Amino acid sequence: MHRLEGIKGIGPAIADKLIEMGITSAEALAVTSPKYISEEVGISKKKAIEISKNARELLKISFMTGEEYLKKRRAIGKITTGCRALDEMLGGGIETLAITELTGEYGVGKTQIAHQLSVTVQLSREEGGLEGGALYIDTEGTFRPERILQISQRFNVSNDVLKNIIFARAYNSDHQMLLIDEAPKIIEEHNIRLIVIDSIIGHFRGEYPGREALPTRQQKLNKHIRQLLALTEAYNLAVIVTNQVISDPATFFGNPNKPSGGNVLAHGSTYRIWLRKAKGGKRAAKIFDSPLHPSIECIFKITENGVEDIN
Repeated sequence: MHRLEGIKGIGPAIADKLIEMGITSAEALAVTSPKYISEEVGISKKKAIEISKNARELLKISFMTGEEYLKKRRAIGKITTGCRALDEMLGGGIETLAITELTGEYGVGKTQIAHQLSVTVQLSREEGGLEGGALYIDTEGTFRPERILQISQRFNVSNDVLKNIIFARAYNSDHQMLLIDEAPKIIEEHNIRLIVIDSIIGHFRGEYPGREALPTRQQKLNKHIRQLLALTEAYNLAVIVTNQVISDPATFFGNPNKPSGGNVLAHGSTYRIWLRKAKGGKRAAKIFDSPLHPSIECIFKITENGVEDIN
């Protein structure tokens, strides 16, 4: 982490106010909205933009060669899902520096995977984890600490498994975005390596119904996704978002369901995985949008131990 004192334009007074609001490093400052900084610190928006720009320059968040970016890519971490079939489909697990979207109908296993990843991120690197914590934002009231404890027994995670998951219940879309604004302080204090939002779209759909509200909703959702992408870059962490589906009445053949969120969520998510129920109580997962992976499918099951391989 880079200290605030090393950023051009930040004196002791501004540094104290930034620390007071939870921004304790250049990384946190670089991903925080200048408007939010201006309002909370009591400085002009021009000054807030200036110190944010200086923070990004210090962190070298700017142009780079393809070779330099390849080196950056080699620093990417991967979190095991705890299921060999899913890991193989994903090329080793859930990546940092990326947003991975899990979409599908109710009951296909989105929340179960999110719960399990909140456990496996705490594993050692040799075991497929990142030796860090999880920030879990629940928008639908589906987070169950009892389930976390049940899954953790399979992975022999310590009794501190719940202490390493920082939980928040988001009650509306503004609250959901505010929690992400406040995330840098939590990330630094608790070594957060995974952020989960379950689900990302629920509040936005409920608060902005109808075609006339769609532009406003999508603009706000786009800002939220940019918040998350900025955190992945600044802290080299992974983001998992679950998404709902909507029915397309114009579909006459094939699956009538499609992911909610439209093009905004489609373009904002780095990797998109479609989950569905399969025969015999099994589940199927398919990568349907990725800049890296082929469009392949795998089968898994959900038991009292969590998300597991069929065999």
